[in-house]
This record gives sequence, C-alpha cells and structure tokens, in this order.
Amino acid sequence: MNVDVLLVGGGGREHALAWKLKQSPRIGKLYIAPGNGGTQNLGENVPIGVMEFEKLADFATEKKVHLTIVGPDDPFVGGIVDVFKQRGLRVWGPSKAAAQIEGSKAFSKQLMRDAGIPTADFSVFTNYDEAFRYVQDKGVPIVIKASGLALGKGVYVCQTLEEAAQALKEMMLDRIFKDSGTQVVIEEFLDGPEISIHAISDGRTYKLFPPTQDHKRALDGDAGKNTGGMGVIGPLPFVSDAQMSDIDDRIVKTTFDALNAKGIQFSGLLYPGLKMSSRGVKVLEYNARFGDPETQVYMRLLKTDILDIFEACVDGTLEKQPIEWNSGFAANIVLASGGYPDEYKKGLPITGIEDAEKVPGVIVFHAGTTFDGALKTSGGRVLGVSAVGTTLKEALDRAYEAVAKIHFEGMQFRRDIGAKALAA
Repeated sequence: MNVDVLLVGGGGREHALAWKLKQSPRIGKLYIAPGNGGTQNLGENVPIGVMEFEKLADFATEKKVHLTIVGPDDPFVGGIVDVFKQRGLRVWGPSKAAAQIEGSKAFSKQLMRDAGIPTADFSVFTNYDEAFRYVQDKGVPIVIKASGLALGKGVYVCQTLEEAAQALKEMMLDRIFKDSGTQVVIEEFLDGPEISIHAISDGRTYKLFPPTQDHKRALDGDAGKNTGGMGVIGPLPFVSDAQMSDIDDRIVKTTFDALNAKGIQFSGLLYPGLKMSSRGVKVLEYNARFGDPETQVYMRLLKTDILDIFEACVDGTLEKQPIEWNSGFAANIVLASGGYPDEYKKGLPITGIEDAEKVPGVIVFHAGTTFDGALKTSGGRVLGVSAVGTTLKEALDRAYEAVAKIHFEGMQFRRDIGAKALAA
C-alpha cells in the first residue's frame, strides 16, 4: 500500500531525505514543508514554516498523511513531536524532553558528567564577568559554546584571551544568538580529528550508522569561523571496528541508558559529535537529529528503503528491521554564499547544476535555494555536491569535478575536504 509522507524542513538534509524517500516503492504523495528549489522536483513544496506546529498538524490531518518526518533541530526542541502525538498523528523524531540533549548543552554536559561519559572538562555560566574570570584562570586555548541552539555557529575555539573575551561579549552581552547565549558552556580544548556518529532508535533498540566526518570550519586548513558544516566524507578509513565497538559501548549505549534513567525515552536519531583526542574518544556535543551535511552522504550510501526504517522507529520494530549499506565511499562538498557564516547576499542566479550531475556518481542537493522561474540562492549554505566512488579519492575527485561546473556570484567552498583522511 502506498503511503503519503510529510517531510518538515527546507535544507540540504531534507532534500537528501526526500531524494531517498522518493525511491521507496511504497511512497505515495510526498509533501515538503517548506522545502526548497530542489525538493520541488521530488514532491510538493508546502508554504508552512517548520515552527508552525499547529498548521503542520492541520495539514497532516487534512491530507491524511500517513507519517510525518521532521528534519531540523528547532522543531524538535520546540516540541513538534509532542504536538503531533497529542493529536494522534504518526510522527518520527524525539520528544521535547529527549531533544533537550541538543537544545541545552548545559543539560547534556551534566548528563555526561553524571553518567561517566567521556567529555571535555567544563563549567557553565550565566554571568559574563564570572565566565571571563574562569577563562583567565584556565588559560587558552579554550572552547566557549552557547548553551542553546545556534545553527551550528555557537561554538568558538579561542586561541587568545582577546578572542575569548570577544566570544563571551558576542554571546552574553551583544546577544547575537539571542536567548541561546544566555547560558554558556566553557570547555577545555581537545586535540585530534572530529567525527560524527549517528544512531537511529525506536526508544528500545538502536542501530549505528557508519562513522562520517564533517569539516566545521569555514576555510581551508580548518581556519575561519565554525559553520553548520562545509563538507563530509564517509565511511571513515581511519576508524576501526574495534573503535566503533568502544564508542557504541561507552558513549552511545551509555547515553541512551542515562536518558532512560531520567525517564526520557529517545526515539529518533541521536548524533554525538566526537573528538578522537590524544586522551581517548570524547563527546563534544549531542544532536537530536540527522546531521546536515552528513545526511547527504548517508543517503548516497544507504541501500535499505529509508521509509521502512522510519516506520520501524515509529512502530517500535527497529530490532527486526535490517539496515544495509552500499560498498564504497561518499563525499559531499558544500557550496556556500560569499561571507557565510556571517552576512551574505541572497537572490543570486545559480547555473551549472545540470552539467555537474553529468559527472558519474554525482547528485547535487539543494540547501539554500529558491525557484521563482529561475534558481537562486536563498541561504548561507546553498548546495551540497555529493558523489560516490569505489574509493574515497574517487568520490572526492568526482565531487570536485562537479563543483567546477557550478557558479553563482561569491560562491565559496573548501578545497581540502577529506584531505587529512586521504593522507592518513
């Protein structure tokens, strides 16, 4: 029986999910709210915002939607799943209580401390002067984070006291992240590569995805400001099965157990960002949803019908649902607006996507795009150029070959995605 699905979101993650959902033999109508310039080719874009919970629930009820899948963090933290369930609607994702593991870094750090989950030493502050005195006492380098959601931009790795003072000022006094910076978490700096772990759960059982690696900094050589992600590779040749088993046991399982001990059942996608530090694997932070652009790599590698996986989570039958992956590797290169993650122009014409997708193994996912008769930029991260290959190098070479065919004014991207993994 074909089923109609509502997908909530409008970024690259949602375009990748829509692309994969559309391949399901059971998919009926696919609605994407609000969608973007790319998702309109896969389903019907619906002009409802991701935080308009009642309107979205009304739409799902009116259209007799079989399942709603939510992509972004804000709706989860705001309680969209609770609203849908109260109205008897089938919805995938964590409850408001479970999503606070991402919505409050102070909550998640305390959870880790209480459960003995390895993480950086930290303190939490709501007062600027006290926070800066702590930084002066600890010294640099040091990491300062807005406790709330900040679109992946609320993390500052400070190499000098001046940078730390500026970071605290922007968050706590200038309020550039609004209420998300009312409370800040200050952590010790950890060395080593960062990796992304994804575990999908139905509240009782969970299954791990292969490890991936996002590149958070805006510029080559891991320079510039933190972003929501500038490119991803996966799976990771430098992460062994033994390391994944250790991560599963000491971090993923322990996190689910710690939440359960608090009476919080986590159903959805748990995504711990980890540092493979010289003092062992440590959790940097948690996300309560699919990473973006990690999803754009996962959907290229996933063999199993994603609709079957989402339904198994909602139905509590994930234990019986196999998840299979294609062999080989995938890469994703983010094409961003000039100036991102700060101010940038919108409404700039985009060309070359059709030519880019003629490169073998390439699919271009839209993130910040809109279509008004012509395709134009509408966000900071504009496109994700994804490619698959039998080797990581082949996937990266194909992705960069495709990138060279795309153009919009001010287009910026990193030229060293995956370089460290290739050199390892």
